[in-house]
Amino acid sequence: MDSRFLQSLIATIEHGSIAEAARAENLTAAAISQRIQSLERELGFPLLSRLAHTARPTEACLHLLPRAKRIVSEVALLAGDIDPAGLTGTIRIGAISTAMTGMLPIVLRQLRQNAPNLKPGIFPGTSRSLYQAVLDNEIDAAILVAPVFDLPKNLQIRDITSESLVLLSRHAPQGGIPATLQSHPYLRYDPSAWGGRFAEKYLKDHNLELEAMCDLDALETIAMLVADDVGISLVPHWPGLEKLAHDCVITRIPDPGYARKLVLLSKLQHPRPSILELLSQALAIKL
Repeated sequence: MDSRFLQSLIATIEHGSIAEAARAENLTAAAISQRIQSLERELGFPLLSRLAHTARPTEACLHLLPRAKRIVSEVALLAGDIDPAGLTGTIRIGAISTAMTGMLPIVLRQLRQNAPNLKPGIFPGTSRSLYQAVLDNEIDAAILVAPVFDLPKNLQIRDITSESLVLLSRHAPQGGIPATLQSHPYLRYDPSAWGGRFAEKYLKDHNLELEAMCDLDALETIAMLVADDVGISLVPHWPGLEKLAHDCVITRIPDPGYARKLVLLSKLQHPRPSILELLSQALAIKL
């Protein structure tokens, strides 16, 4: 059985359709279909229930899916078994949007320089979705906002950096930060996002009840809206903020209690600990 066929099956289930799996696998839809049909002939039962443009796993497929994922994962580790340094193979890195642009470019250059046989895969997402992806073994590590709850014993975090809360405005604040917030349209960093709670805490601690113009869990979008003088916002000072808001005023809130902490999350036991250590070192060099 070709493990690539199992990977195509897994991709189809994760993406919900053969067409989407084909795009993700950089193959044609016909090639994906042929791979899955080959598996069905070999196993002797249908694996997918096809309806319109969607494809869902059959009950039998759901039973074999955990083992199929383990097989694909083990095959991916084979190349690294002959490397005594343990730096050959793949690593699936998840990252929140600001880390994608503010950290990963330099980090990836460091990885390429120090481990030329390492192939990183990059997966964007929110802190919440990336946490679940690490938990479900869909990715190896994630750069995200530190969880506020206790971690399961099989997970670990490594501190990356702390990003101060700042007032982002098109013009210099007049009469202090609270007065400025009360006198301009407020673009709210979504309080349901893991990083949005720090801005909400600042407002609550200063007895500020603001009617948000809109809620956004996209800090880059907030920065661009502020640059266009649509409103003002409280956001973390992430690397790359100045590039998006170069014409804006960034007023730092010095209290560390409102800072957003970024961490590297991974499983405590990982088959390639050397790769995770190299990723952690690359993040430290970046900062």
